[in-house]
Amino acid sequence: MANEFLDGSSIVFLLLAAFIIVSLFLGVRIVPQSEKYVVERFGRLRSVLGPGINLIVPFIDTVAHKVSVLERQLPNNQQDAITTDNVLLQVETSVFYRIMHPEKTVYRIRDVDAAILTTVAGIVRSEIGTMELDEVQSNRARLTNKIRSAIAGVVDDWGIEVTRAELLDVNLDEATRAAMLQQLNAERARRALVTEAEGKRRAVELAADGELYAAEQEAKARRILADAEAYATGVIAEAIAENGLEAAQYQVALKQVEALTKVGEGAGKQTVVVPAQALDAFGDAFKMLSGRGGGRA
Repeated sequence: MANEFLDGSSIVFLLLAAFIIVSLFLGVRIVPQSEKYVVERFGRLRSVLGPGINLIVPFIDTVAHKVSVLERQLPNNQQDAITTDNVLLQVETSVFYRIMHPEKTVYRIRDVDAAILTTVAGIVRSEIGTMELDEVQSNRARLTNKIRSAIAGVVDDWGIEVTRAELLDVNLDEATRAAMLQQLNAERARRALVTEAEGKRRAVELAADGELYAAEQEAKARRILADAEAYATGVIAEAIAENGLEAAQYQVALKQVEALTKVGEGAGKQTVVVPAQALDAFGDAFKMLSGRGGGRA
């Protein structure tokens, strides 16, 4: 009987020890840094366990969901969109997100990835539908920011944070691409013609400026010559006023002597026939020059 009692006590002790070990095993949860555990009690949300050692009630609390909080990248998605000027575009998007509140994600949405892709496609179509093609091409950064802001407002109820949302590519259909290529070639041809016309106009302007400059310089030279002649005339007039008729006759005689000297210096003109009146004038001029020379001596 004693052996049977000891055997029964040992069995109970072993069962109790096993129960304690299993309870400890079920009650202690070690959560990795990259995950969060969603705990349910009788089918209802009980708590969310963070990284580290956590205690739960064995056999009552259960870990229903193990959710990774690492940043995730959705597959690149392509969707069609039509601009306000009726251009069909094929837009490729890329989205990165992180689960911030697992209790919202697991109880409010079934397929997170599909929901985000559908939401992004709708927002892209909506935003591009308010813009023209040129605006989409030139304001891609602004469009990306608007899409990111719109997505963040929608997925907040799912406990998700969208970390990045990018427009990777915007493609045109073949007909639109061909039309834009023709337009681009026409624009290049127009710019070439404008550049050529501008060059010709500039050449004409420079030629006109050159002619105007030459005319101005010629007029300036004539004005200087006229001023010199006027000055000489004034000097002669002043000399006449001061010295009387003798100064005038002296100037005339000086000019006659200079003229006869040039005639004598010409080639083949060693023999010069001079009229008598010219000889008389030359003699008078020589007398006046001699007289003035003597006066100066």
